[in-house]
Amino acid sequence: MYKFIKNLLNPKKPEPLVIAFNTIPAWTDEKEKTARTALEDAARDPMQVIRNSAAQLQHIVNSISGSEQDPALHPKLRAVAKNTLPLYVKAMNASLEKPLSEDIEEFYTDAVECLKSCINSNRGRGRYLQAVFPDEMKAVKMAIDGMGKELNILTTALATYRKQEGAVEAVRTLYQSVKDMQEDLERSGEKERRITARIDEITTRTGAIEREEAALAADAEGNLAVNECRSVLAEKEKTRNEVTRNYAARSMTASHVFRKAEKIAGKQHLSGGEVAAIRQAIEILSDHDLPDTLALKTALAAACPVAQRMIAAGDIPLKNREEREIFSDSDEFCTLMSALCAELSACDEACRLAETAVSAHTMVVRANSLAREKTQLNSMLEKEQQVLSELVDWKAKTIEKIPVETEEIRKKIGEIIGVDVQFQADANAPV
Repeated sequence: MYKFIKNLLNPKKPEPLVIAFNTIPAWTDEKEKTARTALEDAARDPMQVIRNSAAQLQHIVNSISGSEQDPALHPKLRAVAKNTLPLYVKAMNASLEKPLSEDIEEFYTDAVECLKSCINSNRGRGRYLQAVFPDEMKAVKMAIDGMGKELNILTTALATYRKQEGAVEAVRTLYQSVKDMQEDLERSGEKERRITARIDEITTRTGAIEREEAALAADAEGNLAVNECRSVLAEKEKTRNEVTRNYAARSMTASHVFRKAEKIAGKQHLSGGEVAAIRQAIEILSDHDLPDTLALKTALAAACPVAQRMIAAGDIPLKNREEREIFSDSDEFCTLMSALCAELSACDEACRLAETAVSAHTMVVRANSLAREKTQLNSMLEKEQQVLSELVDWKAKTIEKIPVETEEIRKKIGEIIGVDVQFQADANAPV
């Protein structure tokens, strides 16, 4: 007796249902099929009753149009009925003549629309006919109520089916999500191995480059030869800089005087040739590029006499020793500037050859090549390490997410069938 009462107060929980994880797709298909069958069974009779009610309602409405009115009715009521009846019959038939679909969901939508239209017509023009055709309008109301009652049954059946379908679809979606994550994890393992292999390859090659760079740095004979080339280049650049400063200083001084001469030429309305000669000299001396030696000599030979004439006339006062030195003997200035221009051109060529000697040296060529390759490899390594880091983070999050979604699947299946569910431990179960 004690055991009996104890079992009543503390009923034994049913044993959990154990299913294989990979059977979930078949289980969801079966549950969906069962839910659909249940819906079809539940909807069959209400759908037939609604069709019959709609046919009966249409018969009643059409019979009203041929019914005789009570002669005792007030003339105003008869006039209202006479004007309202055709419109009422037309509106009701417009709703009832629409075919109802064989598909349950479409049938439900069509039936709801039909019922709404009938109710609106009955509440609108139909209320004027209740006094004229009381029995017929009562039958109309009963038919509409019958349709509404069956629609309520169909509504409940559809709601149950949609709830079941939603629950099954949620399980199916979660299952597919877990399977996709498992497959992605498998593919990510291969991807991680490929990335790691590339990182190892880059690291190995970078190490080889650094060892070769160290060997180049330790090559005393080779470095001595390179340094000698660089010393020659430095000497050539020093000479060029000195010549450049000398040329630039005289160019700037002469240009300053020529600009004064240009302004005075404009005021004195000198001939176009003289003005053009001054401007040409200014342009050549002010140009950042080294001019042709002959062009420079020609331009100065044409401009200097014009400027000297203005200096002699007192139009251009020479304010410093450099200006007086230049224009005291313009022929010597032209010769000097031409010589400096030629020397500077020669210096440029000498520097170019010295630079080529440095850059073309085998040790420099190899060192530069190694440096470029190392830069590229470092960039590639940074990208590969970033991709690997993101992949590792994704794997960690995915590995955490799979058990969470698996547990959610287990709970949802248990809610659907009403008992606790456990997944069979096998190779296909989520990790």
